[in-house]
Amino acid sequence: MKRIITGGLLFAIIFFTAAHISVAQNNDPVDRFKEQVNFVVQKVKEAETPKKKRAFLNSSLNKFLTSFERVENMNVLSETDQAALNSLKNNITEKKNELNGLNGFNRIPDNQLNNFANFVQQDLEQADSTVTLSVTVLLLIVIVIILLA
Repeated sequence: MKRIITGGLLFAIIFFTAAHISVAQNNDPVDRFKEQVNFVVQKVKEAETPKKKRAFLNSSLNKFLTSFERVENMNVLSETDQAALNSLKNNITEKKNELNGLNGFNRIPDNQLNNFANFVQQDLEQADSTVTLSVTVLLLIVIVIILLA
């Protein structure tokens, strides 16, 4: 019973925080998600060494995947949202595998990391037009990403 109450309170806090952030910043969650992705690209470009670029990309992709998993575990997803979230998770997992040369991908060369970051950004922005998440779910994802920062 205590877990149910704690889970309900956590959900309520996240929901009201999401609503507050949404009103306070008056930004569309899609725009906020794109800002997060753009932040990653800018940090990669600013990193001084390929090792730092790769580490930041890995860390950022992991944060996206973690945020998706946390939202998924909140059990607030419709079937449509679940399918869309799975599609995004698969896309980001594929990018991470490509970055590191896993699961049949060739590792992205050090001199191509900036271009790869741009490619990830463009791909996620294009996915936005084909993958439709509800505003609430996308807002929760953005909040979790921010909290993981």
